[in-house]
Amino acid sequence: MKKRTEDAIDESWMNTYGDMVTLLLCFFVMMLAASSVDMAKFEQIQAGMQEGVGKVKVSRPIEMMMVELSDDIQSMDMSDEVSIGSDVQGVVLEFGGDTFFDENSAELKPTAIPVLKRIAATLQSDRYIKFDFSIEGHTSNKKVAGDKYPSNWELSAARAATVARFFEERGIARTRLKISGFYDNVPKYPNLDPFGEPIPQNQAKNQRVVIHIEPRFN
Repeated sequence: MKKRTEDAIDESWMNTYGDMVTLLLCFFVMMLAASSVDMAKFEQIQAGMQEGVGKVKVSRPIEMMMVELSDDIQSMDMSDEVSIGSDVQGVVLEFGGDTFFDENSAELKPTAIPVLKRIAATLQSDRYIKFDFSIEGHTSNKKVAGDKYPSNWELSAARAATVARFFEERGIARTRLKISGFYDNVPKYPNLDPFGEPIPQNQAKNQRVVIHIEPRFN
């Protein structure tokens, strides 16, 4: 008498189960990363998920912008004067105030014009049309001299406005631009030492213009 062949065990459900576990893992990784959202990193995670799971090619405008702006800065040999990074809002450009403005002035130095032209040409591209710009002026605690600006409030705001006007003149709609003057309220480095004496090199570094380039989601 022939021995009865045992029925093969159907394990096809394992594929579906494995996919579900993988998706859950990716979901929790994304949630962890999003708990302190860095827009550039979030874009990478989101695009990676869609490309890996959905097999859909996704554009990465923040990453592309950072690459293009980095190339602009390096090609102009301005890496020491202009820095680029990202934060919870999007891309961050920072311009050294002493490099772009004379002391107590909101008029751009001639040496600042070429690099700003190059950066504006990149940012006014149609591929970045859904990005807005928050331009911040920062000063040190060093008091301004002269009658034009009563205080660093006016000076910091005027420097931000100068950069905004420059971008508007090169094709970026003013509805996408906003400015803020921060005085010395957000220093990068201490303006004073522990004894209350000024630190000139830190005061110089605190003079800066910061541009937050933020994606719109509507």
